[in-house]
Amino acid sequence: MSGGKYASETSVSVDKSRTEIERTLTRFGATAFAYGWVSDPPGAQVMFELDGRRMRMSVPMPKPGDRQFTHTPTGLERSEAGMRNEYDKELRRLWRALLLIIKAKLEAIASGIVTAEDEFLPHVVLPSGETVREWVGPQLARLYGTQAMPALLPGLGDGEDS
Repeated sequence: MSGGKYASETSVSVDKSRTEIERTLTRFGATAFAYGWVSDPPGAQVMFELDGRRMRMSVPMPKPGDRQFTHTPTGLERSEAGMRNEYDKELRRLWRALLLIIKAKLEAIASGIVTAEDEFLPHVVLPSGETVREWVGPQLARLYGTQAMPALLPGLGDGEDS
């Protein structure tokens, strides 16, 4: 496995992985599915509805001109075909990784280990169009910035050694 990254040698196409994501979501009860992409900054999204909630999972995508595609690990410049091959390989890997995480979350939900909201809460779309993660992230950063965090184990003393 090159670089130790999941699915780094997969030959499964992006289209096939995306279709498998859709089928998996449908099998686990999703009532809607869509996907999209943008080129600047490069990224892809899958959107779906599950348990009455609308979810959006975003995946940052690399740029074709990134050094990891234009040059070999030893610093040699790749041919145009070599660059395209490495770039396509990374796109395939990212879509397989997205499929893996979605399958794992859905299996954990189906097994009763967690709820859909437990697993997908950061990806729930709010009426503003933001995800919970997008809305909470800046607030969480501010809270941590104040250094006024509660005890790690609240209720077990005042923080001093017993």
